[in-house]
Amino acid sequence: MRALNIITLFLVIIGGLNWGLVGLFQFDLVAAIFGGQQSALARVVYILVGLSAVWQLIPLAQSFSDRESAAQRGVR
Repeated sequence: MRALNIITLFLVIIGGLNWGLVGLFQFDLVAAIFGGQQSALARVVYILVGLSAVWQLIPLAQSFSDRESAAQRGVR
């Protein structure tokens, strides 16, 4: 599970950096590497980044519930 979290976090970071490049410079790095936005490989990368973001919601939700239970116990 830890390896999957690291891989998905890495993909989310890649996606965030790619969106930053799109916003700042109108340059889609994923499309440039894999032959355009409509290429099969680029679409696979986009899908994996999206699925990774959904997966990363799990540790995010757990971190909120862990803090809440620690706060209820008086632990900081």
